[in-house]
Amino acid sequence: MLTKIKELQERKSKIELGGGKKKIESQHSKGKLTARERISLLLDEGTFVELNPFIEHRVTNFGLDKVEAPGEGVVTGYGKINGRGVYVFAQDFTVFGGALGEMHAKKIVNIMDLAVKNGCPIIGLNDSGGARIQEGVISLDGYGHIFYRNSIYSGVVPQISVIMGPSAGGAVYSPAITDFIFMVENTSKMFITGPKVIEAVTGEKISSEELGGASVHSTISGIAHFISPTEVEVLEQVRRLLSYLPQNNQEKPPTLEVNNNDDDWCEELIDIVPIEGTKVYDVRDVIYNIIDDGDFMEVHANFAKNIVVGFARISGESVGIIANQPKVMAGGLDIDSSDKIARFIRFCDSFNIPLITFEDVTGFFPGVMQEHRGIIRHGAKILYAYSEATVPKITVILRKAYGGAYVALNSKSIGADLVFAWPNAEIAVMGPEGAAGIIFSKEINESQDPVKTRLEKIQEYREKFANPYVAASMGMVDDIIDPRETRKKLKQALSMLKNKKESRPRKKHGNIPL
Repeated sequence: MLTKIKELQERKSKIELGGGKKKIESQHSKGKLTARERISLLLDEGTFVELNPFIEHRVTNFGLDKVEAPGEGVVTGYGKINGRGVYVFAQDFTVFGGALGEMHAKKIVNIMDLAVKNGCPIIGLNDSGGARIQEGVISLDGYGHIFYRNSIYSGVVPQISVIMGPSAGGAVYSPAITDFIFMVENTSKMFITGPKVIEAVTGEKISSEELGGASVHSTISGIAHFISPTEVEVLEQVRRLLSYLPQNNQEKPPTLEVNNNDDDWCEELIDIVPIEGTKVYDVRDVIYNIIDDGDFMEVHANFAKNIVVGFARISGESVGIIANQPKVMAGGLDIDSSDKIARFIRFCDSFNIPLITFEDVTGFFPGVMQEHRGIIRHGAKILYAYSEATVPKITVILRKAYGGAYVALNSKSIGADLVFAWPNAEIAVMGPEGAAGIIFSKEINESQDPVKTRLEKIQEYREKFANPYVAASMGMVDDIIDPRETRKKLKQALSMLKNKKESRPRKKHGNIPL
């Protein structure tokens, strides 16, 4: 038996070395960690249990029968993060460049199935050259099995992708279906066709970093939700994100113990939001003063900056926050911000995370390009997502709430549970300046002093139609609150809505405008 055990240990040691010491040194020379080093950093110490280490490919073409591939180029297993179970796979670039083949895919699929059976998050550490070309169509079939599970398991357990090297061709679609994508600056690359193919087909010359690096995908395409300078930091960010999330769609997010005797009155909120609608401010300053310990994990921080979304806690409970950002485009809604909001709402709703909306919006952003690119279709996603969501939904109108954007941003009419407004809020079909020019155009044009008359009519419209008491009198606002007590009101509301249950008509699924 001891001989057999020795053989087992030798086999395992060889597998743990992956592509060998030279390949590991090459990986380190690029500033990259190995698959096993990454797993060790990601999971709680000593909790990783590896599965299927002895799986081997069964391809004989192109001399592959003579090529060893320890671990089949991917390390899979389960462990814990912050004491809670997770399932993980990490592609091993030292073996076949992490390329995906039939058995490589089988290992990943096995982990995904186990994760769902046990109701735990799935984390993929991606570092792969793409499909294993020598295996032909079988490798593509492997991708298909993964894509299918990404799709079917969406909304069942959280799925997180961490891009820690190249991800090209069909390999990009699995991360794209998952809930969140993390990338490492100057290391991660994502594209369907690489720079050489693009140059050959279109004549365009571009580097791989400019085409599909972390900066591009976090700012322009919106593919990446989070980026970090190093692999160590990106893995720490993954651990942080999971602290806000439940294990699966049948659970509520974890609650942290907090001191509920703290004073919830915040004097600073009086001065953050200017009364004048044209003056800018950073809405994150409002958020920091309301949430627990000012601890806000912003999602898509560099993409569609006119909207801020992210995770925080109020009285120890996880919440998803959506807020207009007056610093950028006056907080107006455009195509990218519409997509950003809708996807975030649907994630939170999938995993029982209450939604809080801080509203200060003039409307949907105007422009020929916006119209021609489909702002109608994209803007409709916000309406659809809020209407579909059944988690607790609370809105705080900080200043402006005009037109269709007011309706779209979680108004009572599309299902908000509670809407609060600060006393300076203006809720109307359009801004007083524009409305007065239309409604009172005759009086203004016939006046001996049109400028003075226009200003008077603007003020008249603001007082008669745009103030929050009009909306409150019609039940569209549940309460008008002192800004300084916003945290207190939100705590009370979340407590009241804690056991909310709401159903929708029975159907296979809806047809969200895409």
